[in-house]
Amino acid sequence: MIPIPAIGHLPPVFEFSKRLISQTNRLSVTIVLIRTPFAPEIESFSDSLAASCDPDRIKFIRVSGPNIPPLESIKSAHTFFPQFLDSQKDAVREALLADRAKQSGSSVSTGNPLLAGFVFDMFCSALMGTAAEFGVPAYVFSPPNATFLGFVFHVQKLHDEERVDTTELPDSVGELAVPCLTRPVPRWALPDVVADKVWLPIMLGHTRRIREAKGILVNTFRELESYALDSMGGDDCIPPIYPVGPVVNLEIDDDDRTNEIFRWLDDQPDSSVVFLCFGTMGTFGEDQVREIAYGLEQSGHRFLWVLRRPPSDHEPKSNISTDYDDLIDILPEGFSDRTVEAGRVVGWAPQKAILAHKAIGGFVSHCGWNSILESLWFAVPIAAWPMYAEQQLNAFQLVVELELATEMKLSYRMKGENDMIVSASEIERGIRRLMEEGMEKRVKWEEMSEMARKTLMVSGSSFSSTGRFVRDFLG
Repeated sequence: MIPIPAIGHLPPVFEFSKRLISQTNRLSVTIVLIRTPFAPEIESFSDSLAASCDPDRIKFIRVSGPNIPPLESIKSAHTFFPQFLDSQKDAVREALLADRAKQSGSSVSTGNPLLAGFVFDMFCSALMGTAAEFGVPAYVFSPPNATFLGFVFHVQKLHDEERVDTTELPDSVGELAVPCLTRPVPRWALPDVVADKVWLPIMLGHTRRIREAKGILVNTFRELESYALDSMGGDDCIPPIYPVGPVVNLEIDDDDRTNEIFRWLDDQPDSSVVFLCFGTMGTFGEDQVREIAYGLEQSGHRFLWVLRRPPSDHEPKSNISTDYDDLIDILPEGFSDRTVEAGRVVGWAPQKAILAHKAIGGFVSHCGWNSILESLWFAVPIAAWPMYAEQQLNAFQLVVELELATEMKLSYRMKGENDMIVSASEIERGIRRLMEEGMEKRVKWEEMSEMARKTLMVSGSSFSSTGRFVRDFLG
């Protein structure tokens, strides 16, 4: 397994690896972790993962190749990754060869395992040639959902066969019809990877290579995305698709930093608190923070708000948010005193543990796919406030296509100093829709949560799909 070394991509790969070995004793998994200048927490996180599993069934190889630039020299994490991963091919190959030599020289009681194949993160496609060098098949793991996968396949086909450039769509094209959705996608919902001139050629390259894989594992389940899955299943130019989700890490660790949060939540009525959290890179400027604060206060609802500080102009462009030195400094004057009983503003919080708490009644989310799956699992309805990457498409799917979620601001896109401002009145209305008017959606959310859990049970659709993958993989 070769994941992108990012906090949003490694956990699903690890969780799927655990699920894989639980369904068959014929497989073990080696996760190749490529060191980067970004996300130093990946090292400690992977150490904790490694300590929690049987090293004979799941192990980690850490690769530290040449030419790793200093963090301060990198302008953007997004454009850095593709070239960096391409430069690590030799290091990955050498690490795997060294590991095989070490295995063949050891006396492992289970014998020397045979290399059966590779599973690459969809954004690690530049490394897929490694599988051919070892004479084994290459599969792809897609942490985003089936709709995103079908969308980029369609955009690549449009580009290569009809010379359509999605970064230069004329004003007359207000929507884009795609086979993976029943409704045309508005321009504001186009993912960054097909709407940005720097990203589009990178994504086209990934998509062309992914078509060469022997199969694609997708972190979704049939009951949620049957239309998108069926649209790809009828395309002979797309490899077999294995929906194996929801792949979520459900382990909830104790953390002394959050004791006060949970003491407060324990005192709140069931389903009474709205939770606002925007991912590892979701941040706001001071003007928007002020509008959110006023919107929360005016809504009259209890709240738990995770508020993070964006990187400053002189800091390395890791795009990862950090803690404020003092949250009081960024909030409107008197806000904390006026809302001391109604809510909490924190710099960090364990999202899964909070979504699992009975006091949480709604989730204002950036609509990252991991967050959506966690929210589905715990049956917490979402108000969609997408920010970057493919989140606008996810939000469009949830609100418009599936009619599962409510809207906060679907067309919002985080762009630094040019961010649009969502007003306090819009935020107030969005919270009220989520917490007061969403009973029909709440019922649908609970039904989908039950489906998500059943799909992983024996004979469930994702359990069966994983079994089909194992048979095809070993065949």
